[in-house]
Amino acid sequence: MIGISKLYCGAVEAADVLRYGRESGKLPSHLLQFSEDKRPVVVWNVTRRCNLKCVHCYAGSRNIRYKDELTTKEGKALIENLAGFGSPVILLSGGEPLMRKDLPELARHAAEHGMRVVISTNGTLITEETAAVYRKIGLSYVGVSLDGMRETHDRFRGVKGAFDAALKGIRICRDAGIKVGVRFTMNRQNAADIPAVFDLIEEEEIPRACFYHLVYTGRGLKLIEEDLSHEETRRVVDLIMDRTRDLFERGKPKEVLTVDNHADGPYIYLRLLKEDPTRAAEVLELLRMNQGNSSGVGIGCVSWDGEVYADQFWRDMSFGNVRKRPFSEIWLDTSNSLMAKLKDRKSFVKGRCAGCRWLDVCGGNFRARAEAATGDLWSPDPACYLLESEIV
Repeated sequence: MIGISKLYCGAVEAADVLRYGRESGKLPSHLLQFSEDKRPVVVWNVTRRCNLKCVHCYAGSRNIRYKDELTTKEGKALIENLAGFGSPVILLSGGEPLMRKDLPELARHAAEHGMRVVISTNGTLITEETAAVYRKIGLSYVGVSLDGMRETHDRFRGVKGAFDAALKGIRICRDAGIKVGVRFTMNRQNAADIPAVFDLIEEEEIPRACFYHLVYTGRGLKLIEEDLSHEETRRVVDLIMDRTRDLFERGKPKEVLTVDNHADGPYIYLRLLKEDPTRAAEVLELLRMNQGNSSGVGIGCVSWDGEVYADQFWRDMSFGNVRKRPFSEIWLDTSNSLMAKLKDRKSFVKGRCAGCRWLDVCGGNFRARAEAATGDLWSPDPACYLLESEIV
């Protein structure tokens, strides 16, 4: 994650991180990405089932019963292992996680074990009653997918009325006092809606918005041709920076992030170098703390069937199953050659990545996207939009 508000708009300074010793167990949630120990934030796909038909779903979900989902008992054992391992956040995702009946029980168990609990949802199943339950549990955050305004969103989600239901869910969370935000996956079919999404988060007093770059996996593979070009990406990132700064300058700050393309970090720095060199130096220090993509290090995924992956998108390479070995043991087992290489990826990336001056702050970007596009997981990420003159 690249915090536009944190970096470009100055909401975070290096001193804010250093005063906590950069320990993930001590850092507040908005500073976790700058931790030094990089205990993994874990995405647990609690179910594959979903009530929508999203065209870019990385899980390829349908509204059917899937076999082999972890039981409540197995889920609680996973949570206890993650908490003991020091994982600071568990992100409960799907499919649509609210379709799992024991989700409140699992969320409560994680909170009781000291973990920050986040739910990633399409928002359509949120009711006043469920919001009250999660408010009492102490949920840290609810991220609601909203891929454009009404017509665009409903087309992406494959169900008419999905936008109105999602917006209702956002309002319910907001009114219940649960921190809620928008999750927007960018591509050519919806990029024109980004200004309207900024208008929406201001009008509806939504405190957070995450703009995701497209990752080529699941049904998202079909959208490769709809991914933004490098020039289009630069224009979109500039737009997000401009709109975020506008909110700050008008006294209506929002937490705005871009996700899944760590070229955004150097791009922000290079823009700030022209606008405010002093702040640019501070941002560079924060980017070095962040270290860029951390699949297999600072983020991991447990699938509905217990398989452990480097991140939620990279589903063709499992490191093991939590039904057979605890997550913590799997995560630290570098006898697996891929796991070992991910923990030392700078030695293995190829092409322009290998000689890039931003490798320390980008981490080589997304290996899953490189593999999907080229067949070679160590090749340069095709979504890196930095010019040759910007990386040497």
